[in-house]
Amino acid sequence: MDRLWAPWRLAYITATKQPLPDSGSDCFLCHAVRDTHDRDNLLLGRTARSVVVLNRFPYNNGHLLVAPVAHKATLAELSDDELLDLQVTLRKLVGILEKRMTPAGFNIGLNLGRVAGAGLPGHLHWHLVPRWNGDTNFMPVVADTRVISQSLEALYDMLADDCRRVLAAAAVAS
Repeated sequence: MDRLWAPWRLAYITATKQPLPDSGSDCFLCHAVRDTHDRDNLLLGRTARSVVVLNRFPYNNGHLLVAPVAHKATLAELSDDELLDLQVTLRKLVGILEKRMTPAGFNIGLNLGRVAGAGLPGHLHWHLVPRWNGDTNFMPVVADTRVISQSLEALYDMLADDCRRVLAAAAVAS
C-alpha cells in the first residue's frame, strides 16, 4: 500500500464538528471577504461580486473555491450579474491554472445542499480542481495513492499575483 502524506488534513479530521451556520456570521468564506488578511484566509483574489479561495483541504493540488461575495445558498438567490461574474471568474481561473500548472483537464462542480455533499450549504461555491493524466480520482480508498505535492503556502505564492491581476483587469473591462 502506498502512503499519502497530507498533514494539513489533520486539522479537518480532528476538529470539533460544529453545526454549520445558516447565516454569514461564522462562515469561513464570509470571514475571508470581511478580513483584510488575504494570505491567512487563503483568499487569492476578488471581484466586486465573487471571491477565490484555496481549498484548505484540497482533493488535488490547485483546488480552488469560487464563491459569491454575498452569503447566498442557492442559484435562485443569485442576481444575473452575480451569476455572470462567477462564471467569468471561473473561466479566468481556468486560464491561470492552465498557464501556471499545465493540467490536462479540470473538474468544476457545485454541490447544492448538504445531501448533495455541500460542506458549507449556506454559502454557494464552485470547486475548481485541476487534473493530470495518471492522477487519482476523488476516491483514494479505491486508488493506490493521492499525492498533493505542494504546500498551500507555496501554491498561494504561485497563484496570488496572477489571480489579483487577472481579476482586477476583468473588473475594469466590465
